[in-house]
Amino acid sequence: MNFSLLVYAAPHSRQAAETAYRFAVAALAQGHGIHRVFFYGDGVHNGSALASPPQDECDLPARWQALAKEHELDLVVCIAAAVRRGVLDANEARRYEKPGHNLREGFELSGLGQLAEAAIHSDRLITFGA
Repeated sequence: MNFSLLVYAAPHSRQAAETAYRFAVAALAQGHGIHRVFFYGDGVHNGSALASPPQDECDLPARWQALAKEHELDLVVCIAAAVRRGVLDANEARRYEKPGHNLREGFELSGLGQLAEAAIHSDRLITFGA
């Protein structure tokens, strides 16, 4: 089965983002595919390179990044939600004349069309947090 995941929750505010990550790991271990992980709303904070959790807590954005690298996952951050929350890639930082960018490597900014495409090409679209 091929899944796409929609993550609404920030990495350390609620359990939903961690649950989405654990679902992805379990699905991949069972031989299923992950077409795309789409981060929306406060979920865009999963793509921030500036997250610095305490040493005794997991670094969920780094875990997503490592999982994506290992399994060639598509991690998409909603551009409208990200810009609104200050999560920018280099292009958006220039566009909005900001002094820097903070989108973590392995994540990409894109629009809701990527979410629609993910729903079309997946057997299931599963939502985490709302």
